[in-house]
Amino acid sequence: MMTIRKLFFFSMAIVLVAGMFFSCAGKPAVRTPPEKLVVPPAPEYIMGRGLVKQEYLALFLCENNAGVKPGYARELAGYYIGEAAAEGVNHDVAFAQMCLETGYLRFGNLVTPDMNNFCGLGAMDAEHPGERFPDPKTGVRAHIQHLKGYATEEPLKQELIDPRYRWVKKGSAPTIRGLTGKWAMDPNYDTKIGGILVRLYDFAATQGRGWSTD
Repeated sequence: MMTIRKLFFFSMAIVLVAGMFFSCAGKPAVRTPPEKLVVPPAPEYIMGRGLVKQEYLALFLCENNAGVKPGYARELAGYYIGEAAAEGVNHDVAFAQMCLETGYLRFGNLVTPDMNNFCGLGAMDAEHPGERFPDPKTGVRAHIQHLKGYATEEPLKQELIDPRYRWVKKGSAPTIRGLTGKWAMDPNYDTKIGGILVRLYDFAATQGRGWSTD
């Protein structure tokens, strides 16, 4: 038979367990909300410092065009970061413009991949399909120089290789919005670049390590 002492402790255990059960059942589980993604706003000005790291620029490019070789995408992203930094241009802006102008390196219009022309320089018609450059790095430098020409009156820091630089009205388009009607006649040109920048930043944010911190 169960002694009074054992019966007392058994009853207390039942009460304790029951109390815990009803207490937990009556209150919703407390969950720590997942950390919200922090995505910086898309830049407005052409001059400045880019944020997205080389590997994530490359991944973004490949994400939008499976036909791009990862090694080439990374190489091209590196050129954009290096050449833009040398001239004080925001590499995110330049890279987004390249994505728009080339259809994420699909090309398909007047400019062909072998021209190493990543921004449609000089592309007007069949007789004027655009400028040619000997290699991707030179093509990227020409793009950065042309973009800087629109953004500021500051002189170039590297040797001029953009054959159309002299035609640019210096400092006439310091913002992305200013490129509409100057770089391209498309009335939505700046909106399209801005849309790519938003997608690029969202993509980099989801990777967790997509931002430059130095």
